[in-house]
Amino acid sequence: MTLNHIVFIVMDSCRYDTFTAARTPNIDRLGQAEKRFSYASWTAPSHYVFTMGMLPHASPKEVFASEVYKSEYLQWKDRIGTDAIEFKNFLPELSLPKVLSKLGYRTTAKVSMPVLNKYTLISQHFDDYKLMDNHNNFAGMVEEIEFPDDEPQYYFLNLGETHYPYMLSGENLPHISGVHGAVKGLGKDPNVAVSGEKQVFEPAMLEMLRKQQVVCCEYIDGLIGKLYEKAPPNTWFIVTADHGELFGEEGYFGHGPIMHEKCFEVPFVEGLVK
Repeated sequence: MTLNHIVFIVMDSCRYDTFTAARTPNIDRLGQAEKRFSYASWTAPSHYVFTMGMLPHASPKEVFASEVYKSEYLQWKDRIGTDAIEFKNFLPELSLPKVLSKLGYRTTAKVSMPVLNKYTLISQHFDDYKLMDNHNNFAGMVEEIEFPDDEPQYYFLNLGETHYPYMLSGENLPHISGVHGAVKGLGKDPNVAVSGEKQVFEPAMLEMLRKQQVVCCEYIDGLIGKLYEKAPPNTWFIVTADHGELFGEEGYFGHGPIMHEKCFEVPFVEGLVK
């Protein structure tokens, strides 16, 4: 039985409309990207859903949620390239890496965000799990990835290039902590870590940041092209995002404790390279 290699690429914080504004000739080889919706508005819970084997949803009307979930899990037959998957093996952990390991996959995660570090629950059931040395190191991931002939590979990649500050190098922008950084700051001095002051970027800065996320999508697309060159023909690629991002719409910036549609709209495309 020949199993597909699987490469699951998550562009952290990449919202749908900035992705579609980017030139992505390599990702386009997988097919037309859809607008999908994340199950959560920030990194950790979205990635936990991914490790369960679920992907951003299409939000269909007039169906029970259970039918949507069934459909999502059945699609793993196509991704793996066989009907041999036994869905009872997802229970009780609901762990995709564990199921793939039972099928003979080597499961590897490479992540960019500290909130996903190897001591978190998300790291469970992976054979290898690595937090990269900086959050702009998709190039390092591509260099490290290998596809041996005798063992199917599952790579789960969290990319930080599309996360704030959306800069590939050098720019001096304000540091904004996520959950990991906020808790770390509380441990040092809770009075410094929490501020009641209104914090905003000027409109021109917000527009610049939005454009930078587009630039980062194009940079990632170039590296995905290099990854295609290393991957055998039977490699199934998934390219999506964990959540969206706000660039000043209705007074919002960033993601997380925000209830806004742009926090949930993400790109989604998958398939074999054409």
